[in-house]
Amino acid sequence: MSNQQPEPSAGKSPLDRFFKLSEHRTTVKTEVIAGITTFLTMAYIIFVNPSILSEAGMDYGAVFVATCVAAAVGCLIMGLWANYPIALAPGMGLNAFFTYGVVLGMGYTWEAALGAVFLSGVTFFLLSIFRIREWIINSIPLTLRLGIAAGIGLFLAMVAMKNAGIIVDNPATLVSVGDLSEPAPLYALAGFFVITALAHLRVTGAVMIGILGVTLVAMLLGHNEFGGVVSMPPSIAPTLMSMDLAGAFDVAMISVVFAFLFVDLFDTSGTLVGVAHRGGLLDKDGKLPRLGRALMADSTASMAGAALGTSTTTSYVESTAGIAAGGRTGLTAVVVAVLFLASLFFAPLAGSIPAYATAGALLYVASLMAGSLAHADWDDATEAAPVLIAALAMPLTFSIAEGIAFGFVSYVAIKALSGRFKDLNAAVVILGVLFAIKMIYLD
Repeated sequence: MSNQQPEPSAGKSPLDRFFKLSEHRTTVKTEVIAGITTFLTMAYIIFVNPSILSEAGMDYGAVFVATCVAAAVGCLIMGLWANYPIALAPGMGLNAFFTYGVVLGMGYTWEAALGAVFLSGVTFFLLSIFRIREWIINSIPLTLRLGIAAGIGLFLAMVAMKNAGIIVDNPATLVSVGDLSEPAPLYALAGFFVITALAHLRVTGAVMIGILGVTLVAMLLGHNEFGGVVSMPPSIAPTLMSMDLAGAFDVAMISVVFAFLFVDLFDTSGTLVGVAHRGGLLDKDGKLPRLGRALMADSTASMAGAALGTSTTTSYVESTAGIAAGGRTGLTAVVVAVLFLASLFFAPLAGSIPAYATAGALLYVASLMAGSLAHADWDDATEAAPVLIAALAMPLTFSIAEGIAFGFVSYVAIKALSGRFKDLNAAVVILGVLFAIKMIYLD
C-alpha cells in the first residue's frame, strides 16, 4: 500500500480547481447567482450605449453587438486570467464624452474617436506592464480625482436632461427649462424617480427595471413603437475595425486620448480596490493581489472594444452587487460574460428603447458620481476651488477633457499663488503647464 498523501485538489471539480472556489469558500451555485445579480444591475448599458453612440453617427445595431461582445471579452479576461468577480462593459460618462464631446463637440469623426480609445487602451496596457500606474495614481491629488468624478456625473446629468428635453438651449441664458408637458421629459423624470426609489430599496436590477418600465408604459400609451424582442444579432460590420489611428494622432487629440486614459485609469483603480474591499479580497497589507492582471484585463478590453466599435470598456462598480450575493472568484465574471453574449439575440428589444427611457438611468448614475463632492475639503479654499472648477467645467464646456484641463491648471495656479508648493509635485506641475499651453494656443 502506498503511503503517498493525496493531492490537495483530489476530489475537486475542474471548476473548483481552476477558480479556487474552495479556497474562497464559495460554490458554483453561489458564483452563478452572483453573476446573474451583477448582470442585472449593469445590463442597462446594453440599451444606453447604442443610444448614445448612435448619435455620433454610428450604426445602432453594430454598436449594440460591439457593446455585448466587448463586455463579454472584458469579463472573460478578468474572470479567467485575473480570477476576480469583477465585470466590465463600456463605461458611462466616457461614452457620452465620446459622442457629445469628441464627435459632436470637437468635430472629429467617430472613427478617429475610436482610434483615441484604442490608443488610450494601449497606453494603459503599457503603464500596467511597466508598473508606472502606481506613480501616476499617487501623483494626482485626491482633490482633482474627486472633482473629475463629480464633473463626469454633472456632465452625464446635462446630457440626460438635454436628451429628454428637460432643458433646452436659450440665446439669452444659454439653457432654460423645456416644455414639461411633453411626454419625453415626463417619462425621463418618472424613470429617474422609480430607479432611485428601487435602488434605495435595494431591488436588484433597479436601473434595468426603470428603463423597461418606462418603455412599456410609453408603448401602452402609444408614445413608442414595439420592435420585437428576439432576433438574430445585427451585423457588426459597420463598426468592426473602423478605427482611424492616423486621425487619433492629431495634436489636438492628445487631450482626448489623455482624458480617456486618465478617467479609465482612476475609475478602474478605484473600482477594483473598492469592490475587492467589499468582498474581503484584499491581502493583509490592504493591497489587491494580481492588481497588474486586473488592470491589464481592463486595458485589453478597451483595445478590443475600440476594434469592435465601442467607447472605453472599464470595470463596473455594480460588481459589488454580485459580491454581496456571494461572488468571490472569476467564475462570477464568466457568468456575466455568458449573459452578455446571450443578450446579442435581444437586439429588437434594445432598439425599442427610446432616449427618454435611458435618460432617467443617466440621471441616476450622475447622482451617484456627483456624490464624490461630499469627500472634498471645503474648509480649505485651495482644495475646494479646483474641485468646483473641474466639476463645473465639464458640463458647462460639454467636455470631460476640458474639465480635466481646467482642474489641473486651477490646482497648480492656486497652490503656487498661495505659497502651498509642498502640495505640488512634478507630475501635477508638468500636466498643469501643458494643459495651460494647450488651452491658450491649441484650442
